[in-house]
Amino acid sequence: MTKPILLTGASGNLGRMLARELAAAGHTLRLTDIAPFPDPLPPGARFVKADLADGLAIIRQAEGCGTILHFGGISVERPFLEIEGPNLRGLYHVYEAARREGARLVFASSNHSIGFHERPGANANARLDASCDFRPDGYYGLSKVYGELMGRMYWDKHGVENVNVRIGSCFPKPINRRMLSTWLSYGDLARMMLACIAAPAVGHSVIWGASANPDTFWGADHRDRIGWAPQDSAETFRDEVGHIVSSDPVEERYQGGGYCSIEYSRAAPSPRQAFDLG
Repeated sequence: MTKPILLTGASGNLGRMLARELAAAGHTLRLTDIAPFPDPLPPGARFVKADLADGLAIIRQAEGCGTILHFGGISVERPFLEIEGPNLRGLYHVYEAARREGARLVFASSNHSIGFHERPGANANARLDASCDFRPDGYYGLSKVYGELMGRMYWDKHGVENVNVRIGSCFPKPINRRMLSTWLSYGDLARMMLACIAAPAVGHSVIWGASANPDTFWGADHRDRIGWAPQDSAETFRDEVGHIVSSDPVEERYQGGGYCSIEYSRAAPSPRQAFDLG
């Protein structure tokens, strides 16, 4: 019998969608969030309000679980002191729970962990592989770097399997030209989570969280380990949103988009400086 699944951040948009889809697939769910769950509970699910800062509460929710889907924490750019508690210390509590239970952990990482890489344009050879350097575009992205490295350490040191999903832009549909490259459909995310749960072994894996978008910024990753391939594509929306760009050169230059512009104070380097200094 399949062990229960713990889903943190269950009251957020992605958490609510995943709760519905995972329950429909027959999984027993334990849902938790600092905010109340706003929907009727799906069949086979229970909800307990808990703060990621409360390590004992997280451990209790994880008891007997085979997989933890960690979608909790601050999900947008905020000052460091707001990010620190839920995204750093909270993640430690989740990993400790996974270690104690021998559970697999799926971490909702982000493209903002690599946001200051430049966009590849039409050059497919310039697409980033999952082994690329981290280049976070803010404190939120920095917390996702921390999360991926914590997964690396917990795998190497304790054998805790983990899948780190660098989510691009997961919304019902793309809203601008950048999202023609970064969009991840709800359906593709749900199918990915089901694959993460079912895979026989994953080790420490990193997967780009994007649908089958022809203009993707991203290349090779570890998706073969979970047997997942996206089925949807942002290309369907090109006529609707392909003309929507900002007037900000920083936002349009880098993969992280508008997050790169938040509190940006560096003078724009020349192409030569960019090459020499990285």
